[in-house]
Amino acid sequence: MKALIVDDERLARKELMKLLEEHPSIEIVGEAQNADEAEQMITDLNPDLLFLDIQMPGRTGFQLLESLDTVPLVVFTTAYDEFALKAFEVSALDYLLKPITAERLSEAVHKIQEKERIRSGRARDQKLGLEDQVFVKDGERCWFVSLANIRLFESDGNYIKVYFDANRPMIHKSLNALDEKLDERAFFRASRKHIVNLSWVESIEPWFNGGLMVKLRGGDKVEVSRRQAAKFKDMMSL
Repeated sequence: MKALIVDDERLARKELMKLLEEHPSIEIVGEAQNADEAEQMITDLNPDLLFLDIQMPGRTGFQLLESLDTVPLVVFTTAYDEFALKAFEVSALDYLLKPITAERLSEAVHKIQEKERIRSGRARDQKLGLEDQVFVKDGERCWFVSLANIRLFESDGNYIKVYFDANRPMIHKSLNALDEKLDERAFFRASRKHIVNLSWVESIEPWFNGGLMVKLRGGDKVEVSRRQAAKFKDMMSL
């Protein structure tokens, strides 16, 4: 599992790296001293896991997570315990108080491995693909629709707008939760707001700041964020 350490204190980063030498299942692929560095490294390295400090110069660890299209597994590392509740509200796997002990880190690594085992099982057994049908309910109206016919999911606050035929029903669900259930070979997380059905892609063109503009059959247009653009090109190429 590839991990990135994000902490403004060099000594704290080195101490954590030393402790993680006892856990060969976790490979440290980089270290960042602030949120801006981390955001770029997450784009370049695509880590599975973040060991993330909270209080840093500039943006906090929480603000970094808010800026990401897709969020890796997260273990917070901090000298302060007052952020613990918020940490678990953003679905952190664990919350390690500095100075971090070998025993406490081992507990966190066990949680990481268990989470990855469960997630891998879900990936094999429960991913929804184009051949599956889903039940969609919006108010008094209901549909039983094939995922092959859903061209786009769009986040709208605490709801998702589902695009199929001429319909745009709203369902109460987060885009992150939906993204985990969909087969990544058929559906692509284009940005924080959109998941597109790859089979509906009609054309792609360069867009601002290194992003892409994707046109779907039927005329809908979706911007692919700069962070996701390279991954999208790989998926759509031979």
